[in-house]
Amino acid sequence: MQVPGATLSEKIAVFIATGFGIGLVTPIAPGTVGSFPGVLVALWLTQQSLPLQALTCVGLTLLAIPLCDKAEQVLQKKDDGRICADEWMLFPICTLGLPLIQHVWLVPVCFVVTRICDIIKPPPARRLQELHGGLGIVIDDFFASLYALAINWAIWKAIGAALR
Repeated sequence: MQVPGATLSEKIAVFIATGFGIGLVTPIAPGTVGSFPGVLVALWLTQQSLPLQALTCVGLTLLAIPLCDKAEQVLQKKDDGRICADEWMLFPICTLGLPLIQHVWLVPVCFVVTRICDIIKPPPARRLQELHGGLGIVIDDFFASLYALAINWAIWKAIGAALR
């Protein structure tokens, strides 16, 4: 990846923060397309215990903050749309405890719901994105993911009960 004047660690941070480069090469909806690595993480996590799922989500959220901060500094643009670590690293939050592997139909449902919540940014998400740096990039997605988690569980309880 070409980032003039960037150190190796900065290039690595940008690579991860852009969804392994997806955000750099996707001209339309880089955040949506860049969310796909998070689907793979969520599919893996769904096979783990709930405490491990939650701990991993906390860790990914905390790791996303400095990654997004560094990428924003290197790319020199506030909340650059090419940065999608806030989407892919936080996507697993909206699937916590849901049986994705056993009920694969939940995967696209969770994906669409979380993207809608991220776009709409229910309170306090929209206001929190005004915070500076990586925290501002990540915090709105964190709250949007919590909203999506609640909606996804409501969908699972309503539709999943009929399928069991």
